[in-house]
Amino acid sequence: MLDLTLTQRTLIEEFLNWLETCRGCAISTRNQRLAAIHAFFRYLQLEEPGHLFLCQQVMAITMKRSASKAMNYLTLDAMKAILEQPDHSCFLGRRDLVLLSLMYDTGTRVQEIADLVAADVRLDDPPTVKVTGKGNKSRVVPLMSPTAKLLDQYMAEHDLKSVPHRSYPLFQNRSREKLTRAGIAYILKKYVDEARAHYPELIPKVVSPHSFRHSKAMHLLQADVNLVYIRDLLGHVSIKTTEVYARADSQMKRDALERAYQATAPSELPVWQKNQELLKWLKDLGR
Repeated sequence: MLDLTLTQRTLIEEFLNWLETCRGCAISTRNQRLAAIHAFFRYLQLEEPGHLFLCQQVMAITMKRSASKAMNYLTLDAMKAILEQPDHSCFLGRRDLVLLSLMYDTGTRVQEIADLVAADVRLDDPPTVKVTGKGNKSRVVPLMSPTAKLLDQYMAEHDLKSVPHRSYPLFQNRSREKLTRAGIAYILKKYVDEARAHYPELIPKVVSPHSFRHSKAMHLLQADVNLVYIRDLLGHVSIKTTEVYARADSQMKRDALERAYQATAPSELPVWQKNQELLKWLKDLGR
């Protein structure tokens, strides 16, 4: 039982510090615990006004800021190199090619891919896939023609187009069960390692399934696709979440700065500035 007479702001701050230093938790975990504590004391101050001062002290504890991590995404050449690795001649290689292609084409989260069933895929024109994301919210994502063609061949080979099999997982393991998040990460790592062996300069040190999602968003942004459409594709609730890609694209920033520079600064000096005799005469004139 919690004894409020023993609960002080210093005690909670010591607990938060213990999470970081002794428990080894990340700053994000610390902030999550503090958010839960804040919620409890907001409720407490309404139910027990006598503890109002304590509640205000606890709620005054601020969230800890953490350094933002660099966006981890792949270039188009790196993505192409990874998708070239699966062996088309074998059963599992064809499955892996379709899996990775769909992950990139739709920009879905790894759990969303794992949860797909055959009925979620619509191959009639225009081809789409129904994705169920966080909060059990569904969205319909369009498929590009090459990905739709791969899916059509894959589903026909696995007999996933027949009505009795429409509830089967779209991507299955050797036990005919749906692939897990760990299983998908393992498959991706296999082909990332193979691509890195062939193209070490292209493939970054860390590539996760979420890197495909980041990569799709960045490539759409670089192709001048509106942020609103990217938000809908990724299933973000707020466009503010999607704006992180615009802030992370250093190449787009460089291009924008170069355009602004070209609009304000000439590429060459005026002719009179190249006339050394004229420049000397002007300097002498000001003395």
